[in-house]
Amino acid sequence: MKSRRSKLEIYLDVLKVIKDGTKKPTRIMYGANLSWKLLQGILSSMVAQDLIDEVDASESKDKRTSKYYEITPKGDSVIRYFDRAKGLIEIDEPNFNPLQIARGR
Repeated sequence: MKSRRSKLEIYLDVLKVIKDGTKKPTRIMYGANLSWKLLQGILSSMVAQDLIDEVDASESKDKRTSKYYEITPKGDSVIRYFDRAKGLIEIDEPNFNPLQIARGR
């Protein structure tokens, strides 16, 4: 059974989905495996932190979507930083769960 993702992991997943070319909110939601309500809070937080840009698409041909999202250079730096950090840590145990250590199991 997979453990729950941390908030940091969720934010990184959203950034990676957007970086991979997914721009529409519904597609981002599916790509990052999130609920709509949670995604809305994360997207607004990421826009406020200048990790992504919200682009008004009300003048586009697609009338269903009024906005889409693009990654900023800062957001791209965050992805690269955490990918490098992840590469520095090696965990040999496939079922390693740090929460088990904390709980004394």
